[in-house]
Amino acid sequence: MNTSAAADLGRRAGLREWIGLAVLALPTILLSLDATVLYLATPHLGADLRPDSNQLLWIVDVYGFMIAGFLLTMGSLGDRIGRRKLLMIGAIAFGAASVMAAYAPTPEALIAARALLGIAGATLMPSTLALISNMFRDSQQRAMAIGLWVACFSVGIAVGPIAGGLLLEAFWWGSVFLLGVPVMVVLLVAAPVLLPEYRNPQAGRLDVVSVLLSLGAVLPVVYAVKEFAKSGFELLPVVALTVGVVVGIVFGRRQNRLADPLLDLRLFRERSFNAALAILLLGLGVMGGVYLYVTQYLQLVEGLSPMMSGLWLLPAALALIVASWATPLIARRISSGYVVAGALALSGLGYLMISQVNSAAGLPLLVAGFILVYVGTSPTMVLGTDLVVGAAPPEKAGSASAISESAMEFGLALGVAVLGVVGASAYRNEMAGIAPADVPPAAYDAARDSFVAAHGEAATLAEGPAASLLEAARNAFVGGMSLVSWISVATVALLAVIAVANLRHVPPTSESGAEEQTTGAPVPATPDNPTKHSRDDEYAQV
Repeated sequence: MNTSAAADLGRRAGLREWIGLAVLALPTILLSLDATVLYLATPHLGADLRPDSNQLLWIVDVYGFMIAGFLLTMGSLGDRIGRRKLLMIGAIAFGAASVMAAYAPTPEALIAARALLGIAGATLMPSTLALISNMFRDSQQRAMAIGLWVACFSVGIAVGPIAGGLLLEAFWWGSVFLLGVPVMVVLLVAAPVLLPEYRNPQAGRLDVVSVLLSLGAVLPVVYAVKEFAKSGFELLPVVALTVGVVVGIVFGRRQNRLADPLLDLRLFRERSFNAALAILLLGLGVMGGVYLYVTQYLQLVEGLSPMMSGLWLLPAALALIVASWATPLIARRISSGYVVAGALALSGLGYLMISQVNSAAGLPLLVAGFILVYVGTSPTMVLGTDLVVGAAPPEKAGSASAISESAMEFGLALGVAVLGVVGASAYRNEMAGIAPADVPPAAYDAARDSFVAAHGEAATLAEGPAASLLEAARNAFVGGMSLVSWISVATVALLAVIAVANLRHVPPTSESGAEEQTTGAPVPATPDNPTKHSRDDEYAQV
């Protein structure tokens, strides 16, 4: 690395960078707010559009799957055309797709609009994180900035239920999507004034074949995972999985041959990088799956309004905000591996508490458990993201950010898909018995499809049969939520072991940051101390 690059690496951010971070908070808050609001709107759009259980899952998770499919492309594109420019293009597209989703007349139209939202979101997410990586070169400042970036997700989670609840009380379900329009307008006005532009001047042309191969690898695998969870190992999903794996191998080989690849596979040579990705993927996956059940429990089991459901979720979101702010301070003194492992253990305790919730009286236990889940999840997001993004030199920040975001978004969507289907299967198994004596068999058969369907059928029955049907459906739903929670306990326990085994050698940020500032150079890489700058010379030779 030359002298000017090293000096720039140690430069501390000033007022302009911190104001720019506030601008980047806008799309970050919106993306998490959009997902949170949709969870609360699910019962309302279910009553209006009448989607079946599979369509309902697609409405919820196609957004994340499309983000996961396009993030690599958009991250690499931002490195080439400019990250601020891509951010503004994404803002325009996201606003337009939000309007389409708000006025979707059918489940299929809403799924298509959500898919377009995902593609637009894929332009926003790596741009925000890559700009943070470029604007904050000092390791301690970058860790704090990423902590605040994660806290912005928490703000969206906290504001989403309240704002969504108010909208759902006064308007129709589509109004929750319109929240994105004014946010995008503000971003378009503020970004040219407050955000600097960054691009890689040495980047080559975007390889269209790699783009197509990346989509051909991700999307069939996504489809296969959903179908395996729903129907078992049938022929079509097996074929889709095979196609995805084969295309993925071809994609990987092509990246190794290109001078400027869409995905630089050298990033995966570091053990800490791979461990952080696994923790982000699976940790966010189980949280997303359980969150789906928590929101439905509040509204369908406890009978709370969207507004009250949002208020009950607020303590967990506020706890996540505090934990996101505190994590970089803790990581200055304790190795990231131990911080992440301890946090995962705490979230495991939260999942364990949720597994003990019953259909009669479980609201305080559910809320307390979910607070622990959020507090435990925050360090995995903050430190995992910092490890992944910090593994690449600044000119590759867009691609590294896309990998990090892919792991989180794909994990969230995969968690909703897999755990959603697992819980739905448990629900149907619990409802497989004979209908209660006072419930018409046809209504009970329809209620077997989903808990939302059971509520729809109960609305057509007299008070007595409706109560009997809902009691059976509540017990079945809670049984499915308990199974999902136990799976989450086992998953985070495994991730805690991975964190200790692979991240315990990562030094506290105070050590690496102090050495950068005193020497004006990056921390040297060693087998026990893999650092984010260990491949700068390697990249410079490409």
